[in-house]
Formats: sequence, C-alpha cells, structure tokens
Amino acid sequence: MNALPLILEKRAGRALAPAALNRFAQAVATGEVPDYQIGALLMAIYCRGMDAGETIALTRAMAASGHCHEWSGLGRPTVDKHSTGGVGDKLSLVLAPLVAELGAAVPMLSGRGLGITGGTLDKLEAIPGFRTELAAESFARQVEALGCAFIGQSQTIAPADRRLYALRDVTGTIESLPLIVSSILSKKIAAGPQALVIDLKVGEGAFMRDLAEGRALGTALRETAAAFGLRCSVLYTGMESPLGRAVGNRPELREALDLLGGGGPSPPRDLVLALATVMLELALGRPRSTLLADCRAVLAEGRARERFLAVVAAQGGRLDPGRPDWGLPAAPATAAVCARRAGFLPAPSAAAVGSLAARLGAGRVRAEDGVDSAAGVVFLKGWGEPVAVGETIAQVEGSDSARVTTAAEELARLLEARPEPPSAVPLLLGLEDARGFRPLSRLEELLSA
Repeated sequence: MNALPLILEKRAGRALAPAALNRFAQAVATGEVPDYQIGALLMAIYCRGMDAGETIALTRAMAASGHCHEWSGLGRPTVDKHSTGGVGDKLSLVLAPLVAELGAAVPMLSGRGLGITGGTLDKLEAIPGFRTELAAESFARQVEALGCAFIGQSQTIAPADRRLYALRDVTGTIESLPLIVSSILSKKIAAGPQALVIDLKVGEGAFMRDLAEGRALGTALRETAAAFGLRCSVLYTGMESPLGRAVGNRPELREALDLLGGGGPSPPRDLVLALATVMLELALGRPRSTLLADCRAVLAEGRARERFLAVVAAQGGRLDPGRPDWGLPAAPATAAVCARRAGFLPAPSAAAVGSLAARLGAGRVRAEDGVDSAAGVVFLKGWGEPVAVGETIAQVEGSDSARVTTAAEELARLLEARPEPPSAVPLLLGLEDARGFRPLSRLEELLSA
C-alpha cells in the first residue's frame, strides 16, 4: 500500500475516511507499508490531530487487524482494567483474581514495562516457568475455568497497534491523544470484555502530569469506548510517589502476594478495593457498599490469593505457598539503606525511584530490552514515619553488586529524613463514569460519589 495520499490529506488538516484507515491498519499489520511512511503519517496525526470520528475509525481498524475474542457464551460478565502506567503499580496481579472470585471474568491483556513504568507481564515472568503467551483456545479455556488469565499482546491481537506503538516511541509521537486512545482501546476491544475500568495515573511519575491533562484523556477514552458499546469508567489516581513499598518485578510480586492475602501497605490496598468495586459495579450492577464489603472479605479470607495461585499453576508458574519467600529465587546482591539523620521519612519522587530502579535493571529503555527480575527497591518504612539515625529504612536488590551499591547510595540521599513529616498527598483524585466526574480523596467517598 502507498500511504502517501493519507499523509498528504492529514498534513493538510483534512479528516481521513474510515475505509482508508482500515486499509492502512491492515497494511501496517501485514508489513505492506514501509516504516518511513508510517512515521510520516504518525507525525501528521500528531501535528494535525484527529476528530472523534477518526479516532473511533482508527481504533476499530486497529482492533480488526487481528483476532478479536468473543465471550457471549461464557455465562458470566466480562470486565478488564487498564492502567496508564506508574511506579510500583502491581495492582493487576491482585485485581484479576479478586474480581474473578466475585463472579466476573477478567480476560486481562497486559503489557511490559518501558522506562520508569513497570509492566504486569514482567512481574508475572519473575515467577519461574510462568507463560504469558497463550494460544487463543487456551486463553478462552482458562478464562472459562478460572475466571481470569493474563496474556500479552501477540501477533494475532491488534497487530497494527504493535507496530505503530514501536514506531511512535522512536518518532516523537507518543503524546498524541488520538494515538493513545486508539492504542489502548484497540487491544482491549480485541480482548473482548464488556466493560473496562481505566486507572488513569496523574502526577510526577505518570504520563499525564496534572488532572486537567488526565481528564482530557479520560473523557476521550470513555467517549470512544462508548462507540463500541464498551462500558467504561475512569478512576483518576495520584502518582507523585511510588505505589506501595516495593518497586521492581520480583519485589512487587512479593507485595502483590501480601495484598492478595489481605495484608500489604494501605495505599495500594485501598486502590485495589476502589478499582475492584468499580469493576464489579460495571460488571454485576450491584451497590458499591455491598461490593466493597465483599472485596474486603475475599482478600481477608485468602480466597483471591488461592485463585491467583491456581492461575499461576495453569500458566506453568511455580510458587511454593509453604515457604515465606514463596520459593522465589533470592536476589544475588542486596544492600541496606540506613537513615543518615533522625526525623521523618520524606515521600520519595516516583520519577526518581522509577529511574533508579530502571538503571538497576528493573526497567528497559527499548521494548526489546531484557529486565533483571531480581532488581528493585523495598521500603521498610512508610512516608512520614519517624526514623532514627542508623535505622534500616530500605533495601536495594539486584543481580549486579556494583549497581546495587550505587543505587543504595543514591536512595539514601533521596530518603534523607526531614524535621517535619511530609504533607499527605491523596491517592484517589476522582471518578468519571456515566454520571460525569466527581472528585475523590478517600476510599470511603467512593460509596457516595
């Protein structure tokens, strides 16, 4: 296919016809369009934008470029969750089995980390033997049997997006709103859920730096999803500091296992409860107060963790519930971070901690890079807690002892105690659904929003 006419049309600021976008997506998926023409069209879209109709047409074309799952015979409603990416965000590992335990199916299509942003697939692959590539038939059977499965994007699911995303990363067009919307939703539409909840991160460690930017994306996502009959709610959440006390693939996996059993630190646990409640409300239509109570009970009773362990076994993973470390390999190198002065632990910058973890080996610069599953940071004290001189406040883990030592020194500077506790920054910022946008600051406010 010669994409030059589309490039010229969009460069001139004119709307692209649905049929032309469909031909383009199919040609991208089959490799019939050269990278330089794709890059030129991406830049034209970045500069000239797309109207709502074009965004819907591009989303539909990208979803239709591969296989689309269909769950009408499943016997239970389907719902998925998407996070726009953050530091320490391990919530998908908890949400899928929790929501499945309460009666909805979660066919979860997940991604890998890039830059400071972690990826669900990388965390799952920190489990020895875990397979994230499943054939369509195996994926469907597991969702039917266990209520959830984790898979990554493959050559058969929205393959046009797979190629476009890689080229957006190297052509300076990542920030285009219609390209973001079509990328997120084409994959979700292909995975086939009836409802979707977006965890839209806002703050220093997120793609969207403030709530106004976040709401522009959230509204575009909801309006585009509605064109496909996909019920969609957006929960706006803060990403100024890491989510929880673990950053890195194996450290976050351990914290997720704690959360699945009703433990773990309260900020990520509250966000799990908020997201699960909204997911189940969309899927089951029951009152939020009832759903929130049910979610708390399922976590406290360990039922969500049992379902997660069944999913791990079904996908070839090996965890040992009889061992405190779950049978996960120990990090070859560790270093303690001790308080240099007495005072209160500051809330560390999500961007700074994410960058440190990525340089340690927990993240990747390019999509094809590997990651060190052992690399990461575990905070032993929470933000605002008092610390004494010499007290161990964090641990750095990894496979490269020199990197671990350097990262520990850097983290000690980031965590230098202050005379006063840091101001509280809300984790929940707002909810947008069919009733509009309502601000939030605490989990309890979700019940009346």
